[in-house]
Formats: sequence, structure tokens, C-alpha cells
Amino acid sequence: MDICAEVKRVFEIEMGELERTLDAILPQITPVIEAVYACRGRVVLCGMGKAGHVARKISATMASVGIPSYFLHPAEGLHGDLGILCAEDVILLISNSGSTAEVCNLLPNIKMIGAKIIGITSNAQSEIAQYADISLTLPAFQEAERLNLAPTSSTTAQMAVGDAIAAVVSQMHGFRKEQFALFHPAGALGKKLLTRVGDIMHADEQNACIPAGSLLTDGINEMTKKGLGAVSVVDAQGKLCGIITDGDLRRAMQRGMDIYKNKVDDVMSQTPRSVPEEMLAVEALKIMEKGEQKFSVVPVVDRQGRPVGMVRNHDILQQNIFL
Repeated sequence: MDICAEVKRVFEIEMGELERTLDAILPQITPVIEAVYACRGRVVLCGMGKAGHVARKISATMASVGIPSYFLHPAEGLHGDLGILCAEDVILLISNSGSTAEVCNLLPNIKMIGAKIIGITSNAQSEIAQYADISLTLPAFQEAERLNLAPTSSTTAQMAVGDAIAAVVSQMHGFRKEQFALFHPAGALGKKLLTRVGDIMHADEQNACIPAGSLLTDGINEMTKKGLGAVSVVDAQGKLCGIITDGDLRRAMQRGMDIYKNKVDDVMSQTPRSVPEEMLAVEALKIMEKGEQKFSVVPVVDRQGRPVGMVRNHDILQQNIFL
């Protein structure tokens, strides 16, 4: 067997079947999209066997792009789970043949509940298609598996149709990336769009801070104790008035400054950059790494300009937040 040739054959068949599916659904798809968009309940996906796996995935995709959705297993539906269905729901029944027994057995009860039925089948004369309020008829498929038996092209096409419905309806609802992040807080995008400086800053006892007028040695001790590579300098009102970094100290010592006689005011940068605690961590990272003068640590201030913490670029990168 020429393995690469077989792989190519499978891809070519499935790509061809996807093109046929697109041609078939374009004249029919608008009422389906409009029904899902207008749904005031939840969009329920239902299928058995391989079509059930497809239905689960489509439901998961819808949920992640702001369309309230869940999967109903038809066998479980016959034993009580139909109770989660209500008249405001739209249910998408996926069956290549349109005559899957477990799905068909649900039809009378779904009708009595009052949920709108969308049938997705490859047989316009099937029981599901005839029972449905809206029927979406896919072409009869050539499966990519050599015996033309195992669902391959058909499930790929069903998945693509579901993805198209989810993507278009999500766009019609004006779904934004901030909402996507809300539903994916553990993902990279979620962290980038939700993590704020105040969530990860070194605060309270970890915050390196010293009053103006203090001896430089005290500033060095504070910096060493907190281990952040910098110390914030505050005025009499507790507001940020300067910052000393380990780089500032090295340059001062190279100039021959006596660290035992000088004060922090003699070394500190008097126009320190700072970020508010409400700022997104990714925006703080941009300030530290994209400006003309790059730096690795920055004070975090409250609305009164008082340093309430300190954050390092390393702290942000540890959260898997990158530019």
C-alpha cells in the first residue's frame, strides 16, 4: 500500500464532499441561521453514534462563542432527560439517514414540548426531515473509508455545517473577544484579556518601598529584602516620587558615590514610570518592553498615586501572557 497516496485520497474525497455540501446548503441555510439567532432559550444538539459526537462538538463550539447550548443524548432523552427541553429552545437533530431510531422516538414528545426542530439529514424524505420545522438536507455522501461504510465524509460535513451556523450566529450577536475570554479564563486569550496588574503584583509586605530622605543603605536593604530589583520612593503624602533599580545603583557606584553618606533622593529616577492596578497585565508588559527605554520592573499605583505594589515582566510572562 502507498500510505501517502491513501492519505491524499481520503483528503481529496472529503474536500470534494465539503464542496458538494456547501453547494447543497447555501439555498437552504438562511432559515436555519435565523432560527438559531432568534432562539430565546437554548440551542440543543442531538444525535446518536458518530453524529452524536459531532453534535457534542457543535454544542461545545456554540457555548464557547456565546450561544447558550447543550447536548441531549437521545437514549437519555427517552428516559427523562427531555425534561431539560422547553418551548423556547431550538433543537438540531443530526442524522445522516434521517431515520435513527433513538432520535426518531423523541420527535412526538419534542413536538408536544413545543421546541423548534431543525433536522440535518441527507434524506429529505426521512422521518426527521418530514417532522422538522426546518429541514436542512445535505447531499448523499461518498465516505472516504474504502468500504464506503464508516462515517467519515458525512461527519466532516456535518461538523462544518455546525461550525458555520455557530460562527455566523455568533457574529450576528456581535460576540467580542472579551466575551470569548470570559468563557475561557484558563486559556491564553482569556488570561491576556482578563488578568490585571493588581492580580499578580507584589503587594503589602512584598512591596519594596521607602520614604524620600532615607539613607541609600536603607534603600539597598529594602531592595535586597524584597528581591524585586527595585524600590519605590514615596513623599510625605505616601505618593510615588521616585524609583531606584539595581541598574541605578550600579551606575551610582561606578561614579564613586558613597552609599553610606548619600540618600535615596541622590540616586532615584525622579520621573518614574508607573502603572495603575486596574491595567491589563498585557498592557503593562507593552509599556515595559515596547517603549524607547525598556525596563523589567514597574511600580503599581492606586488612584491617589500611592505605590501599592510592584510588578516585573517576569511575573507577567509566568502567567503565559505574551505580546
